[in-house]
Amino acid sequence: MHKGIRVLLGTGLLTLALPLSAWARIVLLHTNDIHCGVNKNLPLARIAAERKELAKTEEGVLLADAGDAIQGEPLGKLTQGKAMVKLLNAAGYDFAIPGNHEFDYGMDTFLKLSKQLKCGYTSANFVDLKTGKTVLPAYRLFRFPKRTIALVGVTTPGTLVSSTPKYFQDKKGHFIYGFSEDKDGTKLYEQIQKAVDEARAKGAGTVILVGHLGSDGSIPVWSSEALIRHLTGVDGVIDGHSHEQYVRQVPDKTGRTIPLAQTGTKLQKLGKMIIEDDGTVHSSLVTELPAPDPNVEKLVKQELDKVDKELAKPVGVAQVALVQNLDGKRAVRNGETNLTDFVADAFRHTFKAQVAIVNGGSFRAGLPKGTWTSRDLMTMFPFGNQAVLRSVSGQQLLDALELSASLYPEENGGFLQVSGMTYTVDATIPSTVELDERGNFVRVRGERRVRDVMIDGKPIDPKEDYLVTGTSYILGDGGNGYSMLRDTTLIAEPGLSDMDVVAAYVKSLNGVVGPGYEDPRGQGRIHIVK
Repeated sequence: MHKGIRVLLGTGLLTLALPLSAWARIVLLHTNDIHCGVNKNLPLARIAAERKELAKTEEGVLLADAGDAIQGEPLGKLTQGKAMVKLLNAAGYDFAIPGNHEFDYGMDTFLKLSKQLKCGYTSANFVDLKTGKTVLPAYRLFRFPKRTIALVGVTTPGTLVSSTPKYFQDKKGHFIYGFSEDKDGTKLYEQIQKAVDEARAKGAGTVILVGHLGSDGSIPVWSSEALIRHLTGVDGVIDGHSHEQYVRQVPDKTGRTIPLAQTGTKLQKLGKMIIEDDGTVHSSLVTELPAPDPNVEKLVKQELDKVDKELAKPVGVAQVALVQNLDGKRAVRNGETNLTDFVADAFRHTFKAQVAIVNGGSFRAGLPKGTWTSRDLMTMFPFGNQAVLRSVSGQQLLDALELSASLYPEENGGFLQVSGMTYTVDATIPSTVELDERGNFVRVRGERRVRDVMIDGKPIDPKEDYLVTGTSYILGDGGNGYSMLRDTTLIAEPGLSDMDVVAAYVKSLNGVVGPGYEDPRGQGRIHIVK
């Protein structure tokens, strides 16, 4: 926190008592989707230094994070997010919201981390369904001598399907938490407008939304731009989730344009939203920062050193690089690569299954040519998803593939990579997949995009049952909307993580990976008609 700030907690209020001086402006620095990349691009220690330097000259400085900070690399997974919370505290964050991946270590862990984070988490639409009340403060007020700033938190309703659904359910599988989700976005719009109006009523002269909603590839009615177009009384929006870098002007419900900004991922840029003394708000993305704060730099090094020994253990040697990206894009989310073929093969081999399905959002990095270590595998698979084997009908697989292809050509974390199976996506046919208000599959109401589905070289039989392996996130928990797979029969759940499955497959190959995976674009298991 800024030196001299007095913090009053209770109903989400923060009161800042700063030295009385001539009013100048408030600078709101912001990050999003750090995904534990504290030493990548713009090191966190330099962002901390920027905050301190600005505090010497500006009337007020705030540092906010728009979600997905504590998961994504070994630093997060090996400490269940604790190390990242420690670093966010050291950097001086004044405000933070939970993105969908803040929940990846389970609800109990999230709530503990929220208490350990000095500024706490804020979200206006994370709701306890039993009470109808928000689990966290909906907004926080920062009172300066001549202006009060309200920061309102917004978490994507897609969290229910993009994180692990069971974390938001009771033991009977009933949802006990929600994010104001419905088919047309009305619940979200009304919930956030309520928070904005309440903040205004309590004296906020400027209201900024800090959201984890996204734009490219996000569910349209829950995107940041859709939300803005249904609100009044908001002066600026900080966003995350879709890993984009931009500053845009977007009209609100009245036609008034306001700035919308997002900084990419892993600290590619630092956002700087400035609130002038007349209330004007404008945004920019910056990369020129001062030298690192020595204390934060030292702490970052200490935390990273703790995991280095475990992660340095060799796993195997690759004769080829297995890639996540093609042509500068995350190809695993709308197509096939040699990496996805290799991993799907690893699942099918380990479980002796007929079919393996792995969602593209599981992959967070490729695997390099040369010696692989545990660090490489954990960086690729930071979630620690459990591997399972289930009995799935042909019809359930067909429905799953249709959901997988529903957003093509947009990126889709639920896009299914396969082994033991081939299929064609006819993208000239509009998707007719119908979802419920939580983003879960309901039915295909018209012509299907997916055809020519083959299993072991034979046409799929909708009435036949197949042994299918993958992660419990998709097969069992129904992540990414795969509700048709939630109640399939469990055959085996031996306690292996996705990382363990890959390591076991490499061992079965005598530690050498290469033959059969030379082509970066894969083996032609997924054919797309554009």
